[in-house]
Amino acid sequence: MVLRPYQYYAVEAIIKRVKDTDKNGYIWHTTGSGKTLTSFKAAQILTQIPKVHKVLFVVDRADLDYQTSREFNYFSPDCVDTTDNTRQLVEQMAGDNRLIVTTIQKLNRAIKSQKHEAAMEHLKDKRIVFIFDECHRSQFGETHKNIVKFFTQAQMFGFTGTPIFADNAASNEHGKRTTKDLFQECLHKYVITNAIADENVLKFSVEYWGKIKRKDGTLITEPKLDREFFENPDRISLIVDWIIANHNRKTHGRKFSAMLCASSVDTLITYYDTFKNKQKQGLHDLRVITIFTPGDNEEDQDANGLIGEPDFNISADTSNRSHSRDKLNQFIADYNQMYQTQHSAKDSQAFYAYYKDIAKRMKDRDRENFQDQERADILLVVNMFLTGFDVKKLNTLYVDKNLKYHGLIQAYSRTNRILGELKSQGNIVSFRNLKDNTDQAVALFSDTNASEEIFIEPYEYYIEKFNDGVQELRAIATIPNDVNKLISEDDQVEFVKAFRNLIRLQNVSKSFTEFSFSDLNLDEQTFEDYKSKYLDIYDRTRSKPDDEKESLVEEVDFELELIQRDEINVSYILKLLANLQRDIKDDATQEDYQNQKASILELIGKEVQLRSKRDLLEKFIEERLPTLEPQEKVETVFQDFWTQERIEAIQQLCLEENLKIEAVNQMIADYKFSGKEPLRETVLSACNEKPKLLERKKIFARVVSKLLDIINKFDDALGELGEEE
Repeated sequence: MVLRPYQYYAVEAIIKRVKDTDKNGYIWHTTGSGKTLTSFKAAQILTQIPKVHKVLFVVDRADLDYQTSREFNYFSPDCVDTTDNTRQLVEQMAGDNRLIVTTIQKLNRAIKSQKHEAAMEHLKDKRIVFIFDECHRSQFGETHKNIVKFFTQAQMFGFTGTPIFADNAASNEHGKRTTKDLFQECLHKYVITNAIADENVLKFSVEYWGKIKRKDGTLITEPKLDREFFENPDRISLIVDWIIANHNRKTHGRKFSAMLCASSVDTLITYYDTFKNKQKQGLHDLRVITIFTPGDNEEDQDANGLIGEPDFNISADTSNRSHSRDKLNQFIADYNQMYQTQHSAKDSQAFYAYYKDIAKRMKDRDRENFQDQERADILLVVNMFLTGFDVKKLNTLYVDKNLKYHGLIQAYSRTNRILGELKSQGNIVSFRNLKDNTDQAVALFSDTNASEEIFIEPYEYYIEKFNDGVQELRAIATIPNDVNKLISEDDQVEFVKAFRNLIRLQNVSKSFTEFSFSDLNLDEQTFEDYKSKYLDIYDRTRSKPDDEKESLVEEVDFELELIQRDEINVSYILKLLANLQRDIKDDATQEDYQNQKASILELIGKEVQLRSKRDLLEKFIEERLPTLEPQEKVETVFQDFWTQERIEAIQQLCLEENLKIEAVNQMIADYKFSGKEPLRETVLSACNEKPKLLERKKIFARVVSKLLDIINKFDDALGELGEEE
């Protein structure tokens, strides 16, 4: 685990505190900056200090999901117990484990329960260090009180991205308590403005929708509006219509997921039913899922603007909440049907399993081999998943809930994890006027003048920047074909940088609802033509032998992910070819036929995902398509052609590298399943003759490269190649 400078300083501050004092402390590192692993690293190092008996790393069970557990166990094997069995924690405390990862809930039970008192008694005067992750959670008030009462030599440290100050402290049974009250001094700060400046988290793009007007045209301020207005089904229906119309734009064609946070369970139910009814009407095909704890809706819960803690307690007593319980069961049944699962809310354990499955499904989108049919487009919540839930493939939050202070920053921060240039910002779409609340939260958790650093600029700013960039691009190449005249590498580098800048600016601009290509000083077709030239340079650079790649162009990051469009795949091209075949049958003019063929070939050249298949597609169009019999279908003939070409490519690889064909097929199958390249031993064992020691490294690299070329050419971005009815 390599620490960034701010993480190192935080760990160092805690180590010094433990070595030199018995005082507590807390670390303020903004949400998304990696504070969980920072705190875990501190816990690891503390176990090496002789006077420390044990270190307990304490998280909420809502945060101890499969991914976090796997990461912790990787760094410290078997340190995590993910069960709800308190006895196992007590046994760990009595055993030799120096580092224990547990949940707040189990820790509370262990030190409060009389049946565990004897087993825990010998630990009362031991030097035990407690490290709390996400220590802004309200449970820490009670946990802090219990620990201080039980452990006489306890030393406690907290990590939070949003400390509780006097301004944002809420009253509970323990009164108003700040993070400083619980943990004393702040030992290190790394606030949201620092993280954005260092590009460790993204800025936010916040849109406020839904100005309320009287019939005479005057505006109504939201404080005068009541719950009846916000929960009105007609209002919610309009919001759902807006989301349906704009969701693809916000999530880049559903490459990312979104969350919608509602003010209450009743409101959430209305949202879900509205989405479902509109889906039945054929108005959308979004995959909408939800989770909530059945219960009464307390009006002040939304009024205080803070986020309640996840509650997994599903009681058998359904009085006063039978409606929401029935709805939850119905929604889980929809989930089971969509994903072929068998979840329920029959008890707390089953409900928690459902929660974990949703968390895993959302996080699994980050994996390379994630299957698109497993995705969720929009997750509807009231409080769950709005704090401590990190998903890189989530970029949009729809807000119909009163948020403020740490609740607001925590919720917004679900969207701002870094993931390549395509995810240029976290999108916040608020259907309530949270402008003042947002400004107050930003001022509280960073600098008072920090709003401009945390939020992206207005739409007009990026349009102006794009149009300025067009001038710079045209100064290098007035028209796309002028790129062919750029002979020197210096000129090519300047073109790549200029066009890459336009890609970035267009990427941000397109996330705005008001985006229109007509606002740009470059029409869409010309942009695509420049893009084709940009990709040509990329292809030429990448196709050079290794010993010729020491060039300026090679050092430029082309950022291809910005310009992928999944919908243009082999299946799409086949539909165009089928139309072309019909033109042949219908005796279209030779000129029309050639024009359509040229357009298809040009499209193949422009599309990133098809460039590796370009030669084969052109071969099929030039050699096989003209010979089709009238009764033959393009899809069927192409499938046979593609299969034969694939077989020949694998045979050629085996011939060139002297490989076993069955082993090569297995490596390809394994890669398609796992998304992982074959190990060196696997490749070398596929050789018919054992390679010499000094040749193995080159052979391994060469074979893997050729394998990936075959996979990219024959297996990726095919789409559905089956025949249409």
